[in-house]
Amino acid sequence: EEELGDLLFSVVNVCRLSHVDAEEALTRASDKFALRFREVENELRARNKDFSDYSMSELDAIWDEIKKKSPKK
Repeated sequence: EEELGDLLFSVVNVCRLSHVDAEEALTRASDKFALRFREVENELRARNKDFSDYSMSELDAIWDEIKKKSPKK
């Protein structure tokens, strides 16, 4: 736990030195993740399937398909 805390501290420091708002960057990344996750859920619903019907590698492939469709910012 302590090492991960040190890592987080270091990342925040890199943000500071790069003139990036660490909280805003994390919020945007979280929002992007949540949107993509909902899109995976919608895709599974469209296929009449559930997460348990797929292996991790199959879910990763669906994630990658959705990621490719997402607009770049």
